Amino acid sequence: MTQVPSPSPLLFFDTAFAVQRTFSLKAAIDLEVFTAIKEGHNTTPALADRCKASERGLRMLADYLVMLGFLTKSDDAYALTQDSEIFLVKTSPAYLGGTLEFLLSPTLFQGFCDLTEAVRKGGTTLPAQGTIAEEHPEWVTFARAMMPMMIGPANWLAEHLVSTGGTINKVLDVAAGHGLYGIEIGKRFPDAEVTAVDWANVLTVARENADAASLGDRFKTVAGSAFDVDLGEGYDVVLLTNFLHHFGIPECEDFLRKVRSSMAQGGRVVTLEFVPNDDRVSPASADFALIMLISTPAGDAYTFKEWDAMFRNAGFGRSDIHAVPNSKEHVIITHLSS
Repeated sequence: MTQVPSPSPLLFFDTAFAVQRTFSLKAAIDLEVFTAIKEGHNTTPALADRCKASERGLRMLADYLVMLGFLTKSDDAYALTQDSEIFLVKTSPAYLGGTLEFLLSPTLFQGFCDLTEAVRKGGTTLPAQGTIAEEHPEWVTFARAMMPMMIGPANWLAEHLVSTGGTINKVLDVAAGHGLYGIEIGKRFPDAEVTAVDWANVLTVARENADAASLGDRFKTVAGSAFDVDLGEGYDVVLLTNFLHHFGIPECEDFLRKVRSSMAQGGRVVTLEFVPNDDRVSPASADFALIMLISTPAGDAYTFKEWDAMFRNAGFGRSDIHAVPNSKEHVIITHLSS
């Protein structure tokens, strides 16, 4: 006989207390707790001295981090887990602490505080259309903070394009942000010219990264809204990385028609997105759709069927989808129609 599980409020309490986990992690990053332990300050008195905080406060915070799985504890000494050492120590090249600056930005935080009204409205309640507002300062924060998370997918995408063969002479990177996707392609295709389109304040970050990668005059910028500026023409590859999800389907299709007119014969569009299955729940993408609800007027997490239909309605041909290793995102590669 199958035993029916007893009702439990645990999911309710785990969810209600999730904010406690978030801000405990933020406090640990602000105080540089993980970096301090890496330096050898692994007891409460040593941590308190290094982090300029009270022993009582450090003990309570560090014990909670042990409970969450970010630290381990033996007697009175704390130690890093493998993941914490790689991603939460400031001197690590994979440091993700800065990413919280974007994830907990006032814009997104306020949006979730107003989630009830966003659900009633069916879109953001934030002023000036939320994160799609012109020259929004959050995108500079995003460009700098998300680089450690993006370098892996950017490298994978560039290597994937190498493996598929063909010549790439011109690349258009729409809403380039940090510019890593176009830059990594430019590094592997030494004859390629990369044109990055974004707001002027964001392009300063992309330019810094392009200069660091020694792309020189092969990296060009176009400042302004991608919907309004002249994109140019003759592109072999157009990058749409984490961009079109901010807009409704009619806007996406209009923009894709503009993209199509900018491409060379045989060109490809590379779209990086959170792509849910048709149930819109798996793989875990419902959380991303909710971010679009609170931060944009009409954005969404679109299924592959929806992406394929958008591209076909804009005059494109076949689209193929590829999972990105160690990421929740997928790459969709779309070809011009024959």
